[in-house]
Amino acid sequence: MTRRISILGCGFVADLYLRSLQAMEGIEVVGVYDRDATRLDHFCAHWGLPKKTSLTAFLADAPEGGVILNLTNPSAHYELNRACLEAGHHVYSEKPLATDLDEAKALCALATERGLLLASAPCSVLGETAQTLGYALRKGIAGTPRAIYAELDDGFVPQAAYRKWLSETGAPWPYEDEFRTGCTLEHAGYYLSWLISWFGSVRTVVAASAETIPDKTGTGPMAPDLSIATLFFETGPVTRLTCSIVAPHDHSIRIIGDSGVLRCDAAWDNSAKVTYAKRMNLRRKLVESPFPRRVKLGRPTHPKVKRWGAAAMNFMLGPAEMLEALEQDRPCRLSTAFALHMTEVTLAMQNAGETSGAQRMTTRCDPMEPMPWAR
Repeated sequence: MTRRISILGCGFVADLYLRSLQAMEGIEVVGVYDRDATRLDHFCAHWGLPKKTSLTAFLADAPEGGVILNLTNPSAHYELNRACLEAGHHVYSEKPLATDLDEAKALCALATERGLLLASAPCSVLGETAQTLGYALRKGIAGTPRAIYAELDDGFVPQAAYRKWLSETGAPWPYEDEFRTGCTLEHAGYYLSWLISWFGSVRTVVAASAETIPDKTGTGPMAPDLSIATLFFETGPVTRLTCSIVAPHDHSIRIIGDSGVLRCDAAWDNSAKVTYAKRMNLRRKLVESPFPRRVKLGRPTHPKVKRWGAAAMNFMLGPAEMLEALEQDRPCRLSTAFALHMTEVTLAMQNAGETSGAQRMTTRCDPMEPMPWAR
């Protein structure tokens, strides 16, 4: 059975979705729209996709029971997500769901009222690496988890050659938009989604954020380029999560358990190694094994995508999960509650500044059902 999607926005990230789509079966793109007519023409010609000449036509022609992928700039997410929902369509939104919590809550309330699915990227939580770590936690491989350190540092990006970063069809990396939106809103979800999927709701966020690099390219105001958060879960270990475009590249996550440490060093790779280093006493010194063993699921998982740029992720895992949930009439793993809670925690980190202190979360969600091949 063919599953149908429509794509709103043909910028830098859209090519990553289309390259991922090549690895999937049974998903058809039935319409594409972008307000930039030249970009729309080039994108659709390259990928052989049907274009729509207006937002009105795009929404009118989007098939019932399909999913709209909102891949537009973050500042337009609330307005366009709302338009899609009001037109009666299920929506998969690039992150963030909205840049304001009240707007995100309004979107989720509208989706619930209309009986529609509303999900948010990132979908790497459905990928092999995240699911392998989840499996290791459920099996107690490292014992009871006591603390987690997670890093999403991307290097000193303002000095990078970002003007030369182009997508497959030549779309430039939207550096001004990235600097205004902020690395926390753009990237925190890569580990937040994993953490929330394993442990459920974050009860309290204690965070600080700052703009440490002034005079970035573009018109301001610019968002914080560094955030550090301590997350207290309802049922889970205390976690420290760092996001920056300042510190040297580090995408590692370490789960410290009673008997050792689970680790992964590549959040943006669906096939990244998950390792376990047992803790031991060597003479009078306490150490983790210098020869960690790899943790594997030992069964087929999901279609993989070759590395492009900084990532080796299948961006279509999320839309595919939504379509499958609709087809099977079951709850979607990327639920509306999941998207809203992740958005609230992310905004709490981004907007923390230096005086916000402890922030109690007002939303919640349950842990995520593992993928069938990770049980």
